[in-house]
Amino acid sequence: MKSTLLSSSLCDPSRRQWLKAGALSLTGLASTHPLSLWAQEAWPARPVKLIVSSSPGGGTDLYARMLAQALGDVFKQQFVVENRPGASGNIGAAAVAKSPPDGYTFLVSANTSLTINGSLYKNLSYDAERDFVPIMRAFAPLVLVVNPATKARSLAELIDLGKREPGKISFGSAGTGSTTYLGVRMLEEKTGARFLHVPYKGVGPAYQDLLAGQLNFLFPDVASALSLIKAGKIIPIASEQRTPLLPGLPTVAEAGVADVSTNSSFSLVAPTGTPAAVVERMSRELLAITKSAPFAAKLESQGLVGELETPSALSASMKKERESYAAFIKRNAIVASD
Repeated sequence: MKSTLLSSSLCDPSRRQWLKAGALSLTGLASTHPLSLWAQEAWPARPVKLIVSSSPGGGTDLYARMLAQALGDVFKQQFVVENRPGASGNIGAAAVAKSPPDGYTFLVSANTSLTINGSLYKNLSYDAERDFVPIMRAFAPLVLVVNPATKARSLAELIDLGKREPGKISFGSAGTGSTTYLGVRMLEEKTGARFLHVPYKGVGPAYQDLLAGQLNFLFPDVASALSLIKAGKIIPIASEQRTPLLPGLPTVAEAGVADVSTNSSFSLVAPTGTPAAVVERMSRELLAITKSAPFAAKLESQGLVGELETPSALSASMKKERESYAAFIKRNAIVASD
């Protein structure tokens, strides 16, 4: 009897129309509100993309690949690194800001595009404070390195060259406004030396010209410079802060130039709107990873120090840094030129 009634109801044209309308309604809901169905999917159910806003070979790229491997091990899913360099990190940052906030696209960037460029560029297509949610960050001390042919084996000698031959001693950077650029501008402000700036799309290409003798010096992060220093291909003369990887190297302050307060950091951020559960889980797992002895040792071997902050605390720290750089940029009338 029940089967007869069921059969009759399904054959009823009005009943069939109602069922069809309901199915279409559910389809429309899924297409217009994809995040409402996120909870039904075990995240991550497919490869996750980490977009790096600089070229391969630099500290940001190195950090991203370390994260990709560690996260892949934890989540048993691929975390794929994709480099999108250019415009001092703006190209990669803009791409992630516009990407769907579905937990499958993240940005790994130096602090350039997250705390500096907002004060440097007038028409950015993204707002770092509004468009991103910070998840994790690592710091890398900056180190002044010279090509062996450059006649400077100390910071004092490099400053002297910059005073005696203003605008002739060249340095490379990852673009106007990058920490590799601002650090040298701070040196100029404090000492009166003047150097020739050559911008690149990331620090990787700058290293190539430094090694070829087409540049005199760089002010990059220890993470990317360490292997070349150990190989004797470039010579360190001072660092932004003490690092156990270069124990005998004086800091910039110890070498006679105080208040050069720039730093290099690499951050993992998500597009605003990414499900809170994804952000919280990523943060929780990355804090555990960073605290683990093997990963901490790996960070230290590359000159990196992991920041153990929650997303909210990290957001507050980055806001303070953003304000500090804004003041320096305004005081020195620095404008983007690349």
